[in-house]
Amino acid sequence: MKILFDNYNHNSCCKSLWGFSAYLEKYNLLFDTGSNGRVLLHNIKELNIDISQIKYLFITHSHWDHIGGLDSILELNSNLTVYVPESLSKYLIEDLKTMVKNLIICTSEPMHLFEDIYTTGLIGKKMPEQSLIIDGEKPTVITGCGHSGIAKISLVALDVIGKKIDTAIGGFHLMDKNEADIMGVIKSLKKRGVKNVLPTHCTGDLGIELFEKHFKDNYTSGGVGQTLTI
Repeated sequence: MKILFDNYNHNSCCKSLWGFSAYLEKYNLLFDTGSNGRVLLHNIKELNIDISQIKYLFITHSHWDHIGGLDSILELNSNLTVYVPESLSKYLIEDLKTMVKNLIICTSEPMHLFEDIYTTGLIGKKMPEQSLIIDGEKPTVITGCGHSGIAKISLVALDVIGKKIDTAIGGFHLMDKNEADIMGVIKSLKKRGVKNVLPTHCTGDLGIELFEKHFKDNYTSGGVGQTLTI
């Protein structure tokens, strides 16, 4: 997996802006599109990703910093199966139906997408959001922002595939939380069997610092250009 868009930077050749996107090369799957198409395309080029090879696009939720690069991708490759949350604008959903090969509208029900890829289904009422589950050797959950809480998301993911989640990746939405709240999340994840973490984007500086401190060698830094084997 390569991080293509993030407000943290891991590779000086890439540009960082607020938002998140990642590419799972094994599955030819693009996860979210960040906030800006030009920056996303720049980073894709720098990281040697062939846009024509992308087959799937997974959108977590409707916030601008996760769908801002959508048009730029579709202009170059519309031969995609796109998974979108039903909470996306109904007008955008109708437009996308005419712009891509296949549009799958995801609801609150978890769903098997293809191979060993699943969606948690939409979690939360204020900002419904889906996360991606990989049912591999080390079961993994990838979040966009994790608005409903990474601990809750990991528990839902466990229920979906019937296995403890080994690795949690993405935005954990802790940027406005204090140390006590963040430590509560860390303890919950550890209790539920999560061993490896890559917290970035909206996790916030304090959250990232605490995850690194308490997961130690099982912590991986985020940032544009970071590569992780999953």
